[in-house]
Amino acid sequence: MNTLTYWLARALVTLIAAFPLTWVAWVGRRIGVLVFLLDGRHRRVALHNLTMCFGHEKTPVEIRNIARENFRRLAENYACTVKTYMMSWEQLQSRIELVGMERVLPREAGPKAQSRILALGHFGLFELCSHFTHFVPSFKLASTYRALRQPGLNRLMVELRNRSGCHFYERRTGGAELLAMMTKTGSMLGLLADQHAGNKGLRLPFLGHDCSTSTAPAIFALRYRCPLHVAVCYRTGLGRWRIESSAEIVTTINGRRRPVEDITREVNQAFEAAVRRDPANWFWVHKRWKPAELKALESDGAPASSVAAGVPPAVEPGLSAKTSATADVPPGGTNAPDQPPREPRV
Repeated sequence: MNTLTYWLARALVTLIAAFPLTWVAWVGRRIGVLVFLLDGRHRRVALHNLTMCFGHEKTPVEIRNIARENFRRLAENYACTVKTYMMSWEQLQSRIELVGMERVLPREAGPKAQSRILALGHFGLFELCSHFTHFVPSFKLASTYRALRQPGLNRLMVELRNRSGCHFYERRTGGAELLAMMTKTGSMLGLLADQHAGNKGLRLPFLGHDCSTSTAPAIFALRYRCPLHVAVCYRTGLGRWRIESSAEIVTTINGRRRPVEDITREVNQAFEAAVRRDPANWFWVHKRWKPAELKALESDGAPASSVAAGVPPAVEPGLSAKTSATADVPPGGTNAPDQPPREPRV
C-alpha cells in the first residue's frame, strides 16, 4: 500500500511539473475556493482565528473575504511547492526577490563564517527559504521537519525537499546530526516558530492573545552564539514571491545574554507585523491559540519545561526563559544538547 501511494503521488508530482508555474498557481487558487466551500472544519478554524484577532477592526464580510483569500493562497502554495521543487534554479531564480539579505550575509565568507539562525513562519511559500543555499553557497543550509505518518508520502516529500540543496533533519530522529552540524561554523539553520508549541512552550502574546510559543530560535542563537534574523515570504503575484529578512535581533548586550523570553517576544512581534501587513498570507487554519493546560504549569505559573517548544533539554539549566540579561553567554558548541527543536503540530 505504501508503494502504491508513493507512485500515485509521484505521478501527480510529474503531472504538476509538466505545466508552467503560473498555470499551476492559477489552478491552485481555484482549488482553494472549492476547499473553502467544502472543508467546514478548517474554514471554521480560520474564521474563528481571524475574528478573534481582527473582529474589533474588520467587519464579518471583510473577515470572510480574508479567509477565502487565505484558502486560495494555501492551495496555491501547496501546488507551487511541488512545482518549484521540480524546477531548476535557473528556472526559479527570476521568480524570487530577496530583500534585506545583506543584513544576514556575514562579512566573512567560506566554511569559517559565523553560523546564522533564521526564525521562519508559515508565510506565503515559506519552503522557498530552502533555496537560500543558491544565494549563499558558502553556507550549509539546514532546517527541521516532521515526518508524515504515511511512509510513501513522506518518502516523496523528502525526495522533493532534497532537490533544493538544503539539509533537512527529522525532528525526532535527526537530532544528533543537526546538533553536530551546529557545532561547526558556516551553517544557516531555519526554524519554524510561529505555530502552537505544546503545553510547555512559553505563553507570550501574539496578535493580542497569549499562546504557547516556541523558543527554539532564541535558544539556538544563544547556545551557539549565532546572529538571529526573521525571514518572511510574501506573495507578489501568480508564481512570484519576495523573501524579506529582518535586521539582526539582539541576543546579547555587553557580552551578556538577553532573557530567552525577551528575544522570543521580539520574534513574535516581527511575525505579528508580517500578519498585519498581509493577513491572507499566514496559516490561519492552524489552532494557534490553544489554552494552557494545568499540568504544564509550575506553582509560579511559569512553563515547567521548554522541551515541547523545541528547546533542547540540556540547554535549559543555563538558558531558561527566566535567565537574566546579566548572565554570561556560554561558549558555542560545547555541552551540545541531545534533542533537535520540535516543529509544531498542525
